[in-house]
Amino acid sequence: MASGSTFGKLLTLTTWGESHGAGIGAVLDGFPAGMELSPPDIQKYLDRRKPGQSAAASPRKEDDQVEILSGVFKGKTTGTPISLLIRNTSQRSGDYGNLKDCFRPGHADYTYYAKYGFRDYRGGGRSSARETAARVAGGAVAAKFLKEMGIDVCAYTRSIGPVVIDEERFDRALITQTPTCMPDPEADRAAMEYIRQCREMKDSIGSSVECRITGVPAGIGDPVFDKLDARLAQAVMSLGAAKAVEIGDGTAVSEALGSQNNDPFYMEGGEVSKRSNHAGGILGGISDGSPIIVRVYFKPTPSIFREQETVDEAGNERNLTIAGRHDPVIAPRAGVVVECMCALTILDALLMNMTSRADDVRRFYEREQ
Repeated sequence: MASGSTFGKLLTLTTWGESHGAGIGAVLDGFPAGMELSPPDIQKYLDRRKPGQSAAASPRKEDDQVEILSGVFKGKTTGTPISLLIRNTSQRSGDYGNLKDCFRPGHADYTYYAKYGFRDYRGGGRSSARETAARVAGGAVAAKFLKEMGIDVCAYTRSIGPVVIDEERFDRALITQTPTCMPDPEADRAAMEYIRQCREMKDSIGSSVECRITGVPAGIGDPVFDKLDARLAQAVMSLGAAKAVEIGDGTAVSEALGSQNNDPFYMEGGEVSKRSNHAGGILGGISDGSPIIVRVYFKPTPSIFREQETVDEAGNERNLTIAGRHDPVIAPRAGVVVECMCALTILDALLMNMTSRADDVRRFYEREQ
């Protein structure tokens, strides 16, 4: 029986562990040998995801210190599986004692129980957002390699509730400086006030993340089932709270005319370029050389501090009040997760593309006569 814990084709990431277990981790297999890699390369990504850093995040305190257990020797990747460990240090399983026999609305408690007949009620086990730290650890390795190839992957909070960033005020430096991870100072201030109001009402908020990927050459991705946009959609929709994804103009294309939606081609510096980018950098499932735009929409955090109706495992109707430490909104900590999942997808597609042309294979293996 497969557990659905592995992602990728040539470059695979397998995550393991539970929210309130001893730790969580990842195994990254298929990564090329010879890249310099040390814990700080990964830690800077984990530090962006970890909780307890602002009023826009859960107060749970986790060090999220990564340990590289294998796949690196003398500071370089060896080509063998890279095993990464993050120990859990701030579990408070007692917060979930009243949940052990009932299902939290909006969570995966009921569906896990329906599938397995058993569940880890301490924070949701594998369905917890804690699992995403392992994705970030593995994705950080891929992002480092892409950066060395001139490919940039940048994700940020696009909206929180009704507050949406203004592209004219976009400042990339603010992504890691604002508590909301919004690259717009005015939107950040408005969003923080909205978060404060929702906290007073003991409620949570929906949000969205946008990811821009630049430097990907034209010709990456595969037709039919392995389209690059399809694989990016799978990557980000595998996140627990993601409910919708868009590439480029997304749902807006359903209201556009063909003459408006098509991106005209022209030549610039001997290269094929586009006048616009409604397609979001992908045509026919294959990259066209322009920026790839991915947008992910997250539901409100399901753990809210209001009394809610539910049922227990015996089928009794009950009222439930959830305690514990929970994010009021998901996007501020999810941005780096989206970034890392996109990095894994792009690097995997680049590796797969190396065998798409016979001439490329011949050149790789040809020997001097």
